[in-house]
Amino acid sequence: MLHIYCPYCGELREEDEFAYAGEAHIVRPENPESLSDNDWGRYLFHRKNIKGSHHEMWYHAAGCRKFFNVTRNTVTYEIEEVYKMGEQPPSRAKEAQG
Repeated sequence: MLHIYCPYCGELREEDEFAYAGEAHIVRPENPESLSDNDWGRYLFHRKNIKGSHHEMWYHAAGCRKFFNVTRNTVTYEIEEVYKMGEQPPSRAKEAQG
């Protein structure tokens, strides 16, 4: 079982308090009505399925009821970082600073 830190509640809790909400940082098209059916289908259904570090969105269903992001290694299940919605992953911020 995963132990997930909620950035809003500030506590490490068991996975069953949370709900997985899909890949993080998916940007909704600005003009969805102008997309072809194929492009709209790609937006809705095509997601990365990488081996290694992956950005995910989670929902704290049994706690604060807020969404947040997690970087999790899909091979080891290790949670590498947790950050609030609207923020960039801390690892990317460090890379940008050089």
